[in-house]
Amino acid sequence: MQKYLLNLLFFLLLSSGVFAQQTGSIKGRITTADGNVASNISVKLAGTSLGVITNEDGEYHIRKVPVGAHTIVVSGVGLLTKEKQIKVTGKSTVIVDFSLKENSSQLDDVQISGHKKKFKVDKVSSSLRLQTPLLELPQNIRVVTNQLMADQVAFDIVDGVTRNVSGALRVGHWDAQYANIFMRGTSIPAFRNGMNMKTPWGPLADDIATIDRIEFVKGPASFMMAMGEPGGIYNIVTKKPTGQNNSAVSVGAGGYNLARAAVDLDTKLSSDGKLLFRLNAAAQTKGSFNKYNYNDKYVIAPVISYQIDSNTKFTAEYTHQHVEAQALGNYGFSKKGFGDVPPSFFLGDPALDPQKLNDHNITLYLNHKLNKDWTFNAQLGYLNYGLKGGSVWLSSLDDAGNMRRYYNIGDELAINKNAQLSLLGELKTGQVVHRILAGLDMGNLKTWGDFSSSGTADLQLAGNAPFNIYNPVYGIPAANIPVLDRSRSIQVRSGSNVYATNLTYTGVYLQDELRFLEEKLRLTLAGRFTHAVTVGKTNALQISDNVFSPRVGLSYSITKDMSVYTLYDQSFLPQSGADKEGNVFKPVRGNNMEIGIKKDWFDGKWNTSVTAFRIVKENVLTQDPRYPNDPQNWRVQLGQIQSKGLEFDVVGEVVEGLNVTLNYAYTDPKVTKDESVIKNLKGTYVANAAKHISNGWLSYSFKKQGALLNGFGLSGGYQYQAKRVAGSGFTKSNLPDYIRFDAGLSYSKGKFNISAVVNNLLDRKLFTQGTAAATPAGYYTWIYDMPRNARITATYKFK
Repeated sequence: MQKYLLNLLFFLLLSSGVFAQQTGSIKGRITTADGNVASNISVKLAGTSLGVITNEDGEYHIRKVPVGAHTIVVSGVGLLTKEKQIKVTGKSTVIVDFSLKENSSQLDDVQISGHKKKFKVDKVSSSLRLQTPLLELPQNIRVVTNQLMADQVAFDIVDGVTRNVSGALRVGHWDAQYANIFMRGTSIPAFRNGMNMKTPWGPLADDIATIDRIEFVKGPASFMMAMGEPGGIYNIVTKKPTGQNNSAVSVGAGGYNLARAAVDLDTKLSSDGKLLFRLNAAAQTKGSFNKYNYNDKYVIAPVISYQIDSNTKFTAEYTHQHVEAQALGNYGFSKKGFGDVPPSFFLGDPALDPQKLNDHNITLYLNHKLNKDWTFNAQLGYLNYGLKGGSVWLSSLDDAGNMRRYYNIGDELAINKNAQLSLLGELKTGQVVHRILAGLDMGNLKTWGDFSSSGTADLQLAGNAPFNIYNPVYGIPAANIPVLDRSRSIQVRSGSNVYATNLTYTGVYLQDELRFLEEKLRLTLAGRFTHAVTVGKTNALQISDNVFSPRVGLSYSITKDMSVYTLYDQSFLPQSGADKEGNVFKPVRGNNMEIGIKKDWFDGKWNTSVTAFRIVKENVLTQDPRYPNDPQNWRVQLGQIQSKGLEFDVVGEVVEGLNVTLNYAYTDPKVTKDESVIKNLKGTYVANAAKHISNGWLSYSFKKQGALLNGFGLSGGYQYQAKRVAGSGFTKSNLPDYIRFDAGLSYSKGKFNISAVVNNLLDRKLFTQGTAAATPAGYYTWIYDMPRNARITATYKFK
């Protein structure tokens, strides 16, 4: 690896000497006439293809500007376009600030111009704390915009959002209450606005009403984002006040009695625009293809921000989600094989109490601009996730389909606290530009779970009739329903089982992105030191870890719109608890090596990327196959897995009016070393993986085809997963291929938009998860994806 990096560096240095030319850069800050920062403002050099969009602090930086005289053109929604003439000399940076006045007459023109990149973005959000454009980053990061999700009529993150990211897939569980996303052969944690929200069972799946974008960061991100898996993370960026009138209202409906309403209120609370407010709220009711099941929810997310002065902003955000469902599990069962009973099969019973989930998330932000080059950020986060209910599971299943079901408590509580401080900026030493990122993050995660049985060996139907999966009868008499004992708090009830955990960590990190040769060559050097303490159910299970995680990346711009990169980084994730024999779990360690090439096409309208990677992960946890049906969910720790693969993505407007997202991934995750008590898993596949994944979505808007078609749009896509693995411990795939087609249409006129889509157009029997029988006495389990269903949504924007 070292020899390869040295050879690549030598080649890049040599080639840059041949093609180097005298260039400089232009940077500055855009504000409005009332002193507020102006984000999402277009800054271009007239007569060239050079241009950028200002970030949320109103800043811009145009690099690799040829020496000579130039005209800067600045324009934005509802603002008067402004120009300035400047002169760039060799290897210098020119500072040019602007103050723009309002001009509502230009609103429509700017909106039309900004619509061209509804699928593609050029930079990540500030919550990832990366200052470098995606094209130049030595890492594969994919961004799913809310425009793309709206085009697919997605109502939350589990509505097929992973189809827009190569190699990402969602594993079905708990009736889609949380995302449960896998990438590069590992489960990836959920982040909100750069803060780790991961709990053993949550957080709840984010509603599209609150989502501005979703950022999928592939490979370890632990050097700056806190501890995690080597496969990556997904980061939900929530909607914030904009200072502009982005208010809207929408209603939706669909199959299985789906009904939905949402409102987005984005406004100023003070005439000077310093105090801003945004409220997103949604309510939804939905039936199920599972007989008697349903899922009702509401979400409310107010955000308030105050611009203390031109350099300092404070923001407070609260998100609350509430879900009620008759049952969380929508599993199917059979001794014969996958799909042996229809999607309508329901394990529970309408006579049982529903389950209720709540998710409370409070986040406070402070952003301070120290000077034109340096910014300080601080944020605090608090997540409280809870579930209260009873759940049904099987204790036995015979060949004739007769099932015995037991009833148990299904209560959970997770409290996740986070604090982050970061400093980022830029400086120069000679001809080298340094982009510095330094920070401190701290966190504490406590979880409690009580899944103890009610003591009822079998939920008896009237007359002691058997419950048969091929001819299920429902309606358990009230006298046969056990009373669940919650006289003690969940903290007390969970104190003596494997679900009580306590993890506290502190991490410091430093990254320097050194930019050489007029910033064509970029070397990233980073490191993180983490101190973590995990506490299990007894003091004997307390573990303290001190770990250093390095990161080295190299990126080179062959042309202004094409770059190559290579990366090596590591991950660290402490584990709490022990196996059934009392052996304390070791921390999970991972390292990732990848190489890739990225290219923008046609002035950045669309982008392609190809990445090859290899991940080695030590001390992996998996369910102990000796106790497959034990409610304690005993786990065993392996020695090592290796995941290698190839990823390909295309996203953007490939021709006028046609936006595309297309991807393919080859992923091969296997157990390469087995140090468990089983010692027979070497060579088997990692659970919840698919060797081949490909997705596509095309959206075409009629613009120049005459008045009759103007405003109409057509869309459609496919999802394909092959060589899928059902559970762990298998040497070959044994879950059916996943092939799904969707199609939609839309119409937009002025402030009104209506979109409709038909999902699973061919009504195929699809599975989002499956576990094969480990022994002849065992049984198959699976979760169906939705059968064919349609949905429609109508939106009115007040802007």
